[in-house]
Amino acid sequence: MRWAAFCCVLVPVVLVVYGASLGGAAGTALGLVSVTAACRVLLRRSERGLRGEGVRGRRRA
Repeated sequence: MRWAAFCCVLVPVVLVVYGASLGGAAGTALGLVSVTAACRVLLRRSERGLRGEGVRGRRRA
């Protein structure tokens, strides 16, 4: 998660340095934050599902 937060800050800074508007950089930052949050939620959900299947699989075998 640290790398994701770092990139969500770094990308807008680089955009501003290379001439993008502050509004455009802020929009990009919001987009990155929302995609990162959605990916984190989906990853945690899938990890929970895999743990649940592993427990069930052991009981059946």
